[in-house]
Amino acid sequence: MSAPNAVLRQWTTDDDGALHCAVAGSEDLRLQFGHHNLSTPDECRSFIEDQLARESASARHFAIEAGGKAVGSIGVTNMEFNHGTAWISYWLAAAARGSGLAARGLASASEWAFSEGLFRLELGHRVNNPASCRVATRAGFPAEGIEREKLRYGVERFDVETHARLATDPQPDLTPLPR
Repeated sequence: MSAPNAVLRQWTTDDDGALHCAVAGSEDLRLQFGHHNLSTPDECRSFIEDQLARESASARHFAIEAGGKAVGSIGVTNMEFNHGTAWISYWLAAAARGSGLAARGLASASEWAFSEGLFRLELGHRVNNPASCRVATRAGFPAEGIEREKLRYGVERFDVETHARLATDPQPDLTPLPR
C-alpha cells in the first residue's frame, strides 16, 4: 500500500468499518484484541468510543490514516509523569503492512509523547513476530531484553522482546507521519 497522504490523527466512531475490516482480515489482530468482541461494525464503534477515541491523562490513541481510512493504530498508554514513562503499542491492517506506516506512525507518536514531557517510551512484541521487531528498531527503539511468557493470547503464552526509546536518543532516519 502506497501512502503519500498518510497522517496520524484521532480515532472517531466513523472509523468503525475500517476497524472491523482490519480485525476481520487478520487472525493475529483478532488474537491481539483478546476479550474484546469486534465482530460487527457496531461493536467496533463502541470499542472506538470507549477505548480509542477517549483521551485521558494516562492514555492517547492515534489512528494511522492512509487513503482516507484508518489502517492502523498507535497507543501511548500508562503515561506516568512522575518518572516520565509510557507504554507504546501499535498495529496495522494486513493490507497496510510492509509500507513503513507503522514505523513512521510510531516515530510521530513518540515525538508527541516527548513533547508532552515523557522521557522513556517502552514497547514489546512477541518474539515470533520479527516484522514488529523491525518496526520498533526502525522507529528508534533498540531492544533491551526478553520477558518470558509475558503475553497470553487465548491459552498460549508468548515471550516478549522489550524495546525502549529515550527522549535523548537520536532521531530515527525516517519521516514521521504528520499529525
